[in-house]
Amino acid sequence: MYLGEAFLMPRRLFLLGAGSFATAVFMGGRADASSPQQDGQSPLAQATPFADAIYINGTVITVNDQQPTAEAVAVKAGKIIAVGDRRTVEALKGESTQVIDLNGKIMVPGFIDPHGHVFQQGLAAVVADLLPPPDGPIDSIAKLQDALRTWGSQPVAAELGWIIGNGYDDAQLQEQRHPTRADLDAVSTDRPILIVHQSGHLGVLNSKGLEQVGITATTSNPQGGVIRRQADSDEPDGVLEENAFYLALSTVAKTAQVGPEAPLNLVRKGTEIYARYGFTTAQEGRAIKGVYEAIRSAAAQAPLPIDVAVYVDYAAHPDAHTWGVSQTYTNRVRLAGVKMTFDGSPQGRTAWLSQPYYQVPEGQPADYRGYGVYTEEQAIELVSSAYQHNVQLISHANGDASIDQFIMTARKATEKYGSGDRRSVLIHGQTVREDQLDAMKELGIFPALFPAHVFYWGDWHREVTIGPERAARISPTRSALNRDMKVTIHTDSPVVLPHATRTMWSAVNRRTRTDFVLGADQCLTPLEALKALTLWAAYQHFEEDQKGSIEVGKLADFAILSDNPLTVDPMTIRDIEVLETIKEGTTIYKR
Repeated sequence: MYLGEAFLMPRRLFLLGAGSFATAVFMGGRADASSPQQDGQSPLAQATPFADAIYINGTVITVNDQQPTAEAVAVKAGKIIAVGDRRTVEALKGESTQVIDLNGKIMVPGFIDPHGHVFQQGLAAVVADLLPPPDGPIDSIAKLQDALRTWGSQPVAAELGWIIGNGYDDAQLQEQRHPTRADLDAVSTDRPILIVHQSGHLGVLNSKGLEQVGITATTSNPQGGVIRRQADSDEPDGVLEENAFYLALSTVAKTAQVGPEAPLNLVRKGTEIYARYGFTTAQEGRAIKGVYEAIRSAAAQAPLPIDVAVYVDYAAHPDAHTWGVSQTYTNRVRLAGVKMTFDGSPQGRTAWLSQPYYQVPEGQPADYRGYGVYTEEQAIELVSSAYQHNVQLISHANGDASIDQFIMTARKATEKYGSGDRRSVLIHGQTVREDQLDAMKELGIFPALFPAHVFYWGDWHREVTIGPERAARISPTRSALNRDMKVTIHTDSPVVLPHATRTMWSAVNRRTRTDFVLGADQCLTPLEALKALTLWAAYQHFEEDQKGSIEVGKLADFAILSDNPLTVDPMTIRDIEVLETIKEGTTIYKR
């Protein structure tokens, strides 16, 4: 089966962006103000007060300012029916009630990833792992080549017809550069090879791969993309940026053969990985129709272990607002809204900045500032459509020039269709300025920021991409809170692993790989970081009435931790382990 041919839309693919890797290889707003519910979910039984389960002997961090802690929690029919002192809660114990002793462990609300790609995470787990430390082993081109040779010797590679790897980072390679077609040709010249940058915004093909996707010295750069060339030549060097890369993926999808069960397996794999890190709600933060259908199909076979909110690529599917955007989960899947991508990645130096890069990429002029994805007309049309149809819009914008474009389009759409409570979301916002935060508050744009960047690429940003001053302000979480805005922190999985406590650690400590404190004035407190992954993340998704805190009436979604993130040395928060993940009262992961 050629999945790319079945589901991709090459006519509009020039507007696709990050999150399209798995889409291309393997797949070839809200409608109302009601609270999210699971179809078929039983209401709390009224005939008996007895609980299904009562949790005791643990530290319960409720993330509810009105009742910050509790001694016990009671659950019935997947919902919380009591939170408080042990004696009161145990009054709900019946003959069939299961009493669960937490043995001193820590209970927090189940984590909610404010932005990520659960389908892509499933794919990243099955191709060659090219991640650098601490998430993977690849810190040199030689190790990258060895990893590709090893994966390429497996039956799955022969079945696909491609050698595929994910997660290399030129900033962490000893050579401090991207691999080229020549480096990949050293692995194989007769089999096509594709590797994906950790950001998901760039990739590299070997000579055979370039041949198969039809990129030659005469191929022009597409809108919103760049084909990098060899020195003093028009010959491609193998590195493709943004839409040049995504266009290549459309052809890979037509030649990579996978069975019909592969997409369903990737959905399962991705959700299982999320559950391992304590997440009970995740996103597929940029889906085309085929991916959305695969997630729904996987869930129809058996409900997913966690909730998945799907946002459809609006440029690829401008009619997505007619697909049934809803606050209702069916088998733990719902179409939550639409997604736009305004620019690229700062670590890949493709984000669109208002001022030049600190060090421009080789071959670029001194005033190089990156580039956007949409023309002004395209951006206005898409944002206006989302506002007109009252669907939630989440928008990837890293560079402040792209954020300017998003704000401009949101302002025009608001003037035309009114304000309302749409909770449009700025995703990443790495270089968002103070004046832009003012505009976002005025327009009701929610900041979903990415402080894990401080650890993973903080040194790179400070020394190479945007320089010390701008780097100190990446993901300015404190600036948002100072304006009485809620803020969330995300993983953008699989860009980084969906590691909740490491994400909290980054937001609290803002330490780089070299232990440099980058933007100390933007640090969150541990409680704020926890809220940013629970209660405020639920609010971002219009789910605050059902999730995000341990309160009566909310879903019994919990993560059981080895230590208390609010009382341990903040530098050790990343070492806290998820011991158990509980979704609606049922354990879905146990260490």
